[in-house]
Amino acid sequence: MIRYCRRCVMPETKPDIFFDADGVCSACRHFSDRAEVDWDQRRAELVEVLERYRSRDGSNYDCIVPVSGGKDSHYQVIRTLELGMNPLCVTATTDMLSDIGRRNIENLKRLGVDYIEVTPNPVVRRRINRLALTQVGDISWPEHVCIFTVPVRLAVQLRVPLIVWGENSQNEYGGPATAAQDNTLTRRWLEEFGGLLGLRVSDLVGQDGIERRHLVQYTYPTDDELTAAGVTGVFLGYYLPWDGWANAFIAQAWGFETYPHAVEGSLVNYENLDNVQTGIHDYFKFLKYGFGRATDLACMQVRRGRITRADALAAVRRHDGKFPAVYLGVPIAEVLDDIGMTLEDFNAVCDRFTNRKLFRTDRHGDLVRDSDGNLVKTNDDNPD
Repeated sequence: MIRYCRRCVMPETKPDIFFDADGVCSACRHFSDRAEVDWDQRRAELVEVLERYRSRDGSNYDCIVPVSGGKDSHYQVIRTLELGMNPLCVTATTDMLSDIGRRNIENLKRLGVDYIEVTPNPVVRRRINRLALTQVGDISWPEHVCIFTVPVRLAVQLRVPLIVWGENSQNEYGGPATAAQDNTLTRRWLEEFGGLLGLRVSDLVGQDGIERRHLVQYTYPTDDELTAAGVTGVFLGYYLPWDGWANAFIAQAWGFETYPHAVEGSLVNYENLDNVQTGIHDYFKFLKYGFGRATDLACMQVRRGRITRADALAAVRRHDGKFPAVYLGVPIAEVLDDIGMTLEDFNAVCDRFTNRKLFRTDRHGDLVRDSDGNLVKTNDDNPD
């Protein structure tokens, strides 16, 4: 049986989550701790950090802001500009960028920033997408690696010592207490929480014609390089209250475009709008751990008192874990064709990564599916 947080609807199967003696998850506890934070003091600390790294003579950028064009990166840019910084916005190109994703990137530029987009070799990228999907069950592995490596590499090369990241995911989604309180992003944080899933970049060499020279943008700078350039990365969410819904509200006031309806497999229309592979990425999280993006979103709204736990549960039952036949209007066959995979091969990979302890099986050991062809969790009707 799957145990669920008694305050939100997060299951114990989430990696790095902790449940206390009262059955409350660490993400809920971390959020509760925010009520004790002196946010005025934190903002003052942020101003001090920014002043410390500001280019005195204007000959270089004050900081690098990693961006995707989404609601959170809009918020990061808006806040850094408000604080008088001259940021360089850096994007590690999305695997399969959607039309709305491109429009939002163009809108972000119109906020008034210099912008660099780094595109790793797309031929190699598609090979890595396929390898990562089949080996660790994450089609988005190369994108999630480059999100953290590309901005840092540019910071070293351009001698811009400060990187302003968004939220600390270990605080927002519930991770170890020490990591949840971090205000900086380090190599150790990347290796533990940056989405490598046990697959090292060096493991790709020799597979499907991939050579070391193809992996430059996937490689984090050495400690010596980081030290020589004095690079550090801070989480904006440590210094300012972080709230995805509020970030989206603010971003829309500055031209950020939302989707016409809730994104497939989600509960909202304002996030994960850039990559049409995201539906597959979120589905594999469901297969491995028994929850998807709808659970993440519902839990965040429960913690903020916007919805009840009962409403969250109803929403999750309705939207979580659906087969990603379409995402952002793009059929899954088109996404799979881009990485050279058939639907039959994809379904076989899905079955291989499905945690059968979390889903119902028949007396022959085959997975049970509902009338719509979706998997059925073992105790979906009793989340307490």
